[in-house]
Amino acid sequence: MTKRRVVVTGMGAVTPLGNDVETTWKAVKEGKSGVGPLTRIDAEQFPAKVAAEVKDFDIEAYIPRKEARKMDRFTHYALAASIMAVKDAGLEITPEVGLRTGVWIGSGIGGMETYEQQFRNFLEKGQRRVSPFFVPMMIPDMAAGQVSIHFGAKAINSCSVTACASGTNSIGDAFKVIERGDADVMITGGAEAPITNMAVAGFCSNTALTLNQDPQTASRPFDANRDGFVIGEGSGIVILEEYEHAVKRGAKIYGEVVGYGSTGDAHHITAPAPEGEGAARAMKQAIDDAGIDATEIGYINAHGTSTPYNDLFETKAVKTVFGEHAYKLAMSSTKSMTGHLLGAAGGIEAIFSVLALKEGILPPTMNLETADPECDLDYVANGAREKEITYALSNSLGFGGHNASLLFKKF
Repeated sequence: MTKRRVVVTGMGAVTPLGNDVETTWKAVKEGKSGVGPLTRIDAEQFPAKVAAEVKDFDIEAYIPRKEARKMDRFTHYALAASIMAVKDAGLEITPEVGLRTGVWIGSGIGGMETYEQQFRNFLEKGQRRVSPFFVPMMIPDMAAGQVSIHFGAKAINSCSVTACASGTNSIGDAFKVIERGDADVMITGGAEAPITNMAVAGFCSNTALTLNQDPQTASRPFDANRDGFVIGEGSGIVILEEYEHAVKRGAKIYGEVVGYGSTGDAHHITAPAPEGEGAARAMKQAIDDAGIDATEIGYINAHGTSTPYNDLFETKAVKTVFGEHAYKLAMSSTKSMTGHLLGAAGGIEAIFSVLALKEGILPPTMNLETADPECDLDYVANGAREKEITYALSNSLGFGGHNASLLFKKF
């Protein structure tokens, strides 16, 4: 079977750094932080005091209030980012085009806020006060479902739920849909709105979140003093399109998707496999899928959560895959600025990877102040760097032992 080429023709984003791609990417290049005090819930109840919250977002700029009330906040983010991405792609989804347009949007947690609100209603007021929209607002696939309905996208409509790898797995799976010929266009990425009482309580209980109360330095991937991630929220959506289809309609092309790898650790529910073995296999799969040599890769957008184990084992995984070339390529964690968007992380980080290729600018790892002798690669510390590259890899690793890597090529 001949593999069809797949390109990126549109992007949309709602992030802690801005409510569109342009604002978000500008902030990343300037090394700005989207982390601030935890305000969406009562911070006094939690040891973690900071979060990367979306600010000044209004879903009614995109859909009527009546419709918005039937959706959880994670779906609001996904729908807004998808509307931006379709517009950016200059894509008109007619009934004919809709038959060959699919949606694949991942979410790690889904409608946690809805679940908490409706359970409170049940406890305080009884069954009859639970919303009839409770289940369709809560389930993680509903972001994809609502986007499909909004645009009339009738090809495959799916959702990857692979914890923090959800966005990357979704884009990778959507890439394969087009590559094998099952659709011409895919609206894909991730969405998450996890800054809720129970989600934050759970992450605090398993000691995943940073206890650093300074928003400017709380997220510090690869730093010797890292102590946990900063919880974030938002959505990153890309339009993937079959190359000939994009050229025929005169679409602008940001970059090309050329490889995808996805593996399982089969090791532990939260800890990565020893030496990052599973992550290494995912990266190698993506490289082999693209049919290139590992030495051709110039940049990696790391999962880089700012947790002790992740950053160390991801570094080891890169050394396993790249050998001596690991010390020649650049790798950075944009979570130092966005916080960790969980299932949405892979969506926004795919956008950063493609823009790094397009503009020749590598985003930085901010707050890298104290060297960790075991994390000794080039992390583009504390400032963006101009460098022309041909290939960029984006990694996402999730609870449950999920590993996913996407490989992008400069167009």
